[in-house]
Amino acid sequence: MNAVFADQRKSGPAAAPITRDAGLWQRLDELGLVRLTGREETGGSAAGWPEAAELMAAAVRHGIRIPLAEHDLLACWLLDVVGLPADGAARTICVLGHDGTARHVPWASTAERVVVVWPTGIHYYAADLDVSDPAVQITQGTNMIGEPRDSISADLTALAGTPVAAGQLTQLKLKSALVRSIQVCAALDRILELTIEHTSSRAQFGRSLSKFQAVQNMVADIAAEAALARAATEAALTAVVQSAWSAPNLEFLVAVARSCAGHATSVVVRNAHQACGAIGTTMEHRLHEYTRPALTWRSEFGSVQSWDAVVTDAARCVGSRGLWSLIAD
Repeated sequence: MNAVFADQRKSGPAAAPITRDAGLWQRLDELGLVRLTGREETGGSAAGWPEAAELMAAAVRHGIRIPLAEHDLLACWLLDVVGLPADGAARTICVLGHDGTARHVPWASTAERVVVVWPTGIHYYAADLDVSDPAVQITQGTNMIGEPRDSISADLTALAGTPVAAGQLTQLKLKSALVRSIQVCAALDRILELTIEHTSSRAQFGRSLSKFQAVQNMVADIAAEAALARAATEAALTAVVQSAWSAPNLEFLVAVARSCAGHATSVVVRNAHQACGAIGTTMEHRLHEYTRPALTWRSEFGSVQSWDAVVTDAARCVGSRGLWSLIAD
């Protein structure tokens, strides 16, 4: 997997808007990775979420920004489950509000098609639209690291679509959340590697930085928080695989993963920049390529506070007697 991304490594400032790398996209498509989890009869590779998670993590480790998850795990997945065809065009997905708008849509301005989900009364519908379709208007925007996060607006009365079941909409929400948790965890693991590399190779007062107890404590906290976030995310991923997205406590597990990853990011980013010192704040050093994405991604598809609230509500719901079974099951 590393060989796929090895010559596509990005470095330097990320302030400018990032565009989808068409050459890398084509290469991944030729390798069967763009539709990694799609059914073979629809042109996919019939892999699962564990493989998709490793692909996403590999992209993060190499600083690659590309909408693999939005295309394969979200947009094309929804097309499959509602019975709509998916060709080779690059896609993203959004859920419009009752006012016909969606904000912070990943990669919409660089996609070729957008899967749009919208409400009509108490029901939801989906359509696969070309980005040039006059029914939708895309206003470009970016997140903190320059990834496209655009606004989409549409006249709901002009759209015709296929019904989306409530369970499918819930799955879309949880899939989106788990995607970001996987990406955050990959960034935290890379931050740990960079911090260990720096503190082991730099000397101060005649000895390695890694020999100072204060630095050791900071690195240990980074390792512990990254491991906690990864364990929570892997627990949710395991439940996903074993239950095919039908586990009764799946929302709780995804919420725990997002909560742990979100709070871990605060500790990991702070300690890593303290341990690396001034050089870690420069564009020339690679640390920012992982600390800034971790901070950005932890707030997408639900804020840390919102996922904390889901965990709290679930605990309150089961009460003190049911808390252990909620955690242990």
